[in-house]
This record gives sequence, structure tokens and C-alpha cells, in this order.
Amino acid sequence: MKLTQAIRHCLIALVLLTTFAGASMAADPLMMATTTSTDNTGLLDYLMPYFTKDTGIEIKWLATGTGKALKLGENCDVDILMVHAPASEKKYVADGFGVDRRQIMYNDFVLIGPASDPAGIRGKGVSGALKAVQAKKATFVSRGDNSGTNKKEKILWKHAGLAVPEKDAWYVQSGQGMLTTINMAAEQNGYTMTDRGTYIKYEADSQGKPPLKILVEGDDILLNQYSVLTVNPSRCKSVKADLAKAYADWIVGEKAQGLIRDFKLLGKQLFTPNAK
Repeated sequence: MKLTQAIRHCLIALVLLTTFAGASMAADPLMMATTTSTDNTGLLDYLMPYFTKDTGIEIKWLATGTGKALKLGENCDVDILMVHAPASEKKYVADGFGVDRRQIMYNDFVLIGPASDPAGIRGKGVSGALKAVQAKKATFVSRGDNSGTNKKEKILWKHAGLAVPEKDAWYVQSGQGMLTTINMAAEQNGYTMTDRGTYIKYEADSQGKPPLKILVEGDDILLNQYSVLTVNPSRCKSVKADLAKAYADWIVGEKAQGLIRDFKLLGKQLFTPNAK
């Protein structure tokens, strides 16, 4: 009888411990701010169940432009960032807002537009293509949201020796995510710039027959590097640095890198892992 009661008490204690531990994890998950491309492509929905299974850590994320993601970290609203604007990330770390920046993966940016190509940019280098768009005053839809893609686009205009045409009527700023921006460009028979992963998602959503086609690709300057960095726990006392480190270690690990490599749509690889 005493043994039965002891076992019963142990079982009750175990159930309570498990319940409270589960409630604690659910109430206090790892919070991540990330770029829209990792979310829109379905990569995070694909990866995160593996992460939680392997670590027991619940993770929640907010997909937004890299500029806004960095600001969320600066304001101590998240624990970790997964973004793609290397120059801004390095400054962010140098300014003391982030630590432990690590490369994860890359793809590239492409210029896309209608098959009729009214500005005649097909096959040009990126600088020549942007000059042609400006000369023809062809509609160009920009993210205009300080995202990593928008930051890169501004770099490309300057690389072409041109000012960012923010006041010109043919230059439209969507203020929206990448897929919405692509659809706006398609509606206006215009051009835009996107990362290849999001383009492949757009292509898949269009059953392999997207209205906008890749017209310019391959320049070295179009490399699109993604990295992970932890919000500095010395500045933000609420940061769950141990959980952030667990995520960073996992995403650059062999298993996650293999999962990233194997993530495909229409048989096409969206991201190339390159953790060091």
C-alpha cells in the first residue's frame, strides 16, 4: 500500500513537472526576427519543426524587412535575428547591438520583368539593365521598405552610377514584402528585383508559368548572403542568450545545413548552405 502511494505521488509529481515545464516553454519561446524571404519561401515552416524536435525549444518568428528586424533587436523585442544585409549587420555588431554573427546560406538576386521586356534589359549586366530601365522610364517596382533587398537595390543603382530614382513617376515603392511587390510589378507590366528563392516560390505559385521572367542574373554583386546574429545580452537583459546560442549552433550544424541544401521547389534549390 505504501509502495503504491509512493509510486502514485511520484507519478503526480512527474505530471506536474512536465506540465509546468511545457507551460514555461510555451510561455517563453525563443523570439526571432527574420527577413521575409526565409518565411515566404516556406523555408522556416520546413526547418523549425526539426529544430524544436532536436532541442526541445519552441521558436516564434516575425518576418519583416531586415531594417525593421535589426530595429526589433535594437529595441530588445527579440532574441535572435536571421537577416541578409551584411554591411548593416556588421555595423550593428560594431555598434554593440548584436553578437556572434555567423553565415548560414546564400542565394542571389535577379532582375525580373515581363517576357516582352519593353526596356530591353534581357542579358545585360545589372548596371546596363538599370540604365536601360531609366532611359525608357519603364515601370520599376521597389520594395521601398529598408529591407535587405531594398538596401541591395539602392547599392545597385549607385553601382550603375545613378541616383536612386525615388522621385520619378516610373519608380514605384510598394512598402510591402517581396511576393506582394512582384505581383504589383506583374500587374503594371514592370520590373523589379528579388532574391532567387522568392522568385522560385513565385514561379511555383504560378504553376511554373510566372508572368515575370528572370532577365538579368549572374553578376557577382548580386550575391545574397544570409546570417544569424544574437541580440547583445549585455544591452538587453531579457535576451534568452542560451536559447539563441542553441539556435545558432543548430542552424550552422551539419543537419540543418543539409536540410537547407535539400529544400527545393519545382526541383530547384532555393538556398545554398555555407556555414563556416
